[in-house]
This record gives sequence, structure tokens and C-alpha cells, in this order.
Amino acid sequence: MKEEINFTPSCPFPFEQYPTIVMAHGGGGRLMKRLLDEMVIPTLNAGAISEMHDAAVIGCPSGHRIAMTTDSFVVNPLQFPGGDIGCLSIYGTVNDLAMAGARPAYLSLGLIIEEGLEMKTLWRFLESMRNAAEECGVRIVTGDTKVVDRGKGDGLYVNTAGLGFVPENIDVRPHRIQIGDAVLVSGDLGRHGIAIMAQREGLSFDTTIESDCATLHKHVQALLDENIDIHCLRDLTRGGLSSALNELATATDLCIDLDETTIPVAGEVRAACELLGLDPLYVACEGRFAAFMPAAQAEQAKQILQTLSPMIQPQIIGKVAAEGVAPVILHNAFGGQRVLDMLSGEQLPRIC
Repeated sequence: MKEEINFTPSCPFPFEQYPTIVMAHGGGGRLMKRLLDEMVIPTLNAGAISEMHDAAVIGCPSGHRIAMTTDSFVVNPLQFPGGDIGCLSIYGTVNDLAMAGARPAYLSLGLIIEEGLEMKTLWRFLESMRNAAEECGVRIVTGDTKVVDRGKGDGLYVNTAGLGFVPENIDVRPHRIQIGDAVLVSGDLGRHGIAIMAQREGLSFDTTIESDCATLHKHVQALLDENIDIHCLRDLTRGGLSSALNELATATDLCIDLDETTIPVAGEVRAACELLGLDPLYVACEGRFAAFMPAAQAEQAKQILQTLSPMIQPQIIGKVAAEGVAPVILHNAFGGQRVLDMLSGEQLPRIC
């Protein structure tokens, strides 16, 4: 029997000589070159960046349309139960492309690093980015690094851009929402916002609430592969389910009727929201989406998502109507109803 060897990837960057980021790491000289050549590029496995050209030249499959998105990530704290700023920046960008029905392909990555950030901490987040990109099947093809003064950057900010390709027969946009469409959510709500709040405020619960931070493009692709006629998709990030549905109802001049009893919220998340005085329908997710589709296909779509991820509780939660007393109406188990309005302020800042 061969002796088992434990292999742990190691970073070639000289941590002992430079244990923290200094301003010169963003100055365009030798230290910046070493940071990029010996840690950032090798850790991200971003071979395309090593050419160090001012722009990446990439191919576009014939017959496809291009989808492009950009995002910035300033989450506080940088690491939280279920994720960190590294994987969050990749998943968040890929998910935005998926919401347009695109197959994510390429990413850019901009790092804004605060002087004094520990090198090993930066390396850990870079590894998280690389692992997430590999999971999503996307390539990081270009990027940028800047260093800001100590006390002016909260450790690390990340800016991204994403590029994907939309097949010719796919059209996933708000204008396709129709009266009678079913509204489906891909899983239970509110995990990410509560995980961030608990970590930030030092709150502890009987059960650790983990973020739902995850990639969504595989779920969207599975629905498209089974010929589900997806009319519109929206990921449930800032403002949660309520903000996403209000934006779509307003954009289409239609009404969305929701059945409160079918909306999935885990017991521990609901309990935490009650303790904190929050409504889980307004709390951000980072691995959930709402989908609009013909009612006749909704149950099939639910089963497809359930098969992919048995633990996330996809549910059909409502339908699209021609008109109502407000853009989004929530019907409860007792026959009553209430308006599910937009937030008037920021409930949970710095969650992504």
C-alpha cells in the first residue's frame, strides 16, 4: 500500500518579509509586480491575466448574444458563516448573468486593498475566489489592484464585471411576464442577511445560521434544458423578496398576489428575525431567485430544482394578476391581506 501524502497548496509569496499589505503594493513597482506574479495570479489560476495586457481578447460563440454585468462587494465582515467576500464576489456576478438566461463565461476582478491587511488573509480570499470560479466554470481574464491608506478601506473591496452568452432562443426579461404566470422561489429566504447580522453584532443562536451564498446558474440552466419557458428571473439580494417583486410589478404595471403560507423561511431564520424585529421577506439572500413562468410548468420546475438541491425548499408562492390594490399583495392563512411594500430605508447595510 502506498503511503498517503497530505498535500496542502502553499503560496510562494514571502509572507515573512511582507506579512501585511503596504502602500507600495499598489504603487506599480517591484512590490506590486511581486504581489501579482507570486500570489494573485497563481492563486486565482488566472493564466490569461499573466500576459499583463491592458485588455483581454475573448471569443464569442456564433449565434449567441452577449450578456454583461458589473458589481462591487463591500460586505462587512469579510468572512461570515457560509461564505466570505471572495466566493460572494464570484457567485454574485455569475448569478446576475444567470438571471438574464446567460451562460457565464468570463470575469474581471478589481481588488481595492487596505494597507495593513494580512497577506495570509488576502491569500485566503483569493483561494475562495478561485474555487468559486472553478465551481462556476468561469475564467478570470483581467483585473486590477489598488491599495488605499490604512483606515480607509475596511480590509478589502472587490469590483467585478461578468460576461456571458445567451443562446439565440432564450429571452428572459421583465417584459415577458404575463397575467396568470406562476411565481416560484428557488429556496428558503433570509439566510444571508441574518448570517451577516449575527456575525457583525456578535449574536449567537442555538443553531448557527449560515448564508445561502451559492451559484444559481446551474439551477437556471437545468430549467432551460428541460424547456421550462422562463419569462423572467430576479435574484433576491438587497431588499429581499419584497423589493425584487415590487420592482418587477412596477416595471410591468401588473399585480403579484402571494400566498404567505407557501413562502419558505427556515424556523431558525424566522426566530432570529422576530428577535431582531426584521421581516424575512425583506432580508437579503445570495443564493435564491424568483422565477416567472406559465402556471402549467410551475410544478415541473419546482421538481427540477428540488432534485438539484433537496435541502433548499423551492416553492410556488403566487401568481401574476392584471390589477390589485397595490403592486404586491400578501394573502395570509386567515383570509386577510396586506400590502408588501418597498423598503423606505436600508434595513441591513453592507450585506454584499
